[in-house]
Amino acid sequence: MDPSVISAIALDLGTTSIKAALRDYHGDLHHISAQPAPAIDNRNGCYESDALDYANRTEEVLQQCAAHLPNKPPLGLCSQRSSFLIWDNINGQPLTPLISWQDNRGSHCCDLLQNAEDDIHALTGLRLTPYYFAPKLNVLLQDHPNWRQQLVSGRWRAGTLDTFLIWRWTHGQHFITDASMAARTLLMDIHQRQWSNRLCSLFDIPMNVLPQIKPSTALNVPFNNGFTLQSSVGDQSAALIACVADNSDEALINLGTGGFVIRTLAPQTTALKGYLQTLVCQEGNGPARFAIEGTLNSIAMALAPYAVKDCHADQLARTDIFCIAEPSGLGAPYFRKEWGIHFSESTAALTTQQIAALMLEAIIFRVARILEDFHHSAPLSQAYLSGGLSELPCLQYGIAQCAPCPIVHVTQKETSLQGAALLASQHRIRSSHGGDVIPVAAGKNPLFEKYQRWKNWFDTLLEARHN
Repeated sequence: MDPSVISAIALDLGTTSIKAALRDYHGDLHHISAQPAPAIDNRNGCYESDALDYANRTEEVLQQCAAHLPNKPPLGLCSQRSSFLIWDNINGQPLTPLISWQDNRGSHCCDLLQNAEDDIHALTGLRLTPYYFAPKLNVLLQDHPNWRQQLVSGRWRAGTLDTFLIWRWTHGQHFITDASMAARTLLMDIHQRQWSNRLCSLFDIPMNVLPQIKPSTALNVPFNNGFTLQSSVGDQSAALIACVADNSDEALINLGTGGFVIRTLAPQTTALKGYLQTLVCQEGNGPARFAIEGTLNSIAMALAPYAVKDCHADQLARTDIFCIAEPSGLGAPYFRKEWGIHFSESTAALTTQQIAALMLEAIIFRVARILEDFHHSAPLSQAYLSGGLSELPCLQYGIAQCAPCPIVHVTQKETSLQGAALLASQHRIRSSHGGDVIPVAAGKNPLFEKYQRWKNWFDTLLEARHN
């Protein structure tokens, strides 16, 4: 390969896999290197993995990818949001496991702060849930009172995964995070782009233990492995940038471990009620870019027991049973944790394949409902479909049948890697986010008809539980 055509190297710190790739000026990825992320141990709602093992695997992936070039191009980093750890500032050894964003130990903290939920939402654009960094760190400091002084004194550090790796690869010279990652902690005022005294007080977390907030681009941070970090963002931000750029009339659907539907917010536009307001990135000293986001929780976990790859489109809408398929509770805009997997009636007489079809329908209908809300607020011209689960033909077909706009299945995969490289190269890459429009069946559409009935059932269920 001609090194002169490579514009950037991208690194994606995923929940289930760690990937790196080279991207050229035409927007194509080369020499994708990957390793599975360390296994996550789930016990009583605590999701943990080996932080040092994660760091070592990341370094191996990066070096494997870079081995194809004589020089090291600018590095773009994207990271799973909200996963964090505490480590020793002297020797760099992790003092806790890597605590996953999926971890639920912050639930008690969230319960105690219910009266402050409106204030938290106004400052962060987020809802009060245990997925984020602040509730989990609060519980750790409550359970281990002596840890607080270690952090305040600077002997220990606490930060999200990006912060730990940047600190590690600069010999402790840079204790930083970017605005998009800080915005997912419940501790940053997204309007001021700085840590909030009010939020730190609510969560009882000393502000001086937090990393410095930096822009997402033009970082110019030299690493001890020879790379220079130019950009760092959350993985979802990177995917959005790769697929829709700043086009506010398009949306991105990403279906993986969890799911999200997101669209860029036009300037002076407010988020819809219940939906998350996401700080996508801040490029240099320019204004921050925001988006509106709906979420589906733990959908890969819901599908895991079933042979969903064997499901065919004609198996959808075969019964009049409705389903919710989010094991850890409904995501945005509902945030109702009292439901996990929920059916409108008994499934005892159904085969496992029929239950699998109901699970897929639940995901299809939730995605379609979010798109419908977005479309009613401001018309969508199209939505891009990406992520590992987007390869399931049933999901492709079903979302296209029920969505209010055309659905484009992204042909260029690894959207998070694409976006990270795009930012690292300062947008000196030709866009390559095209794809294939998924056809909509002509004539009678049983799945769309069932979607209309599902909405009535779903709304009635929400209203009944609300009362």
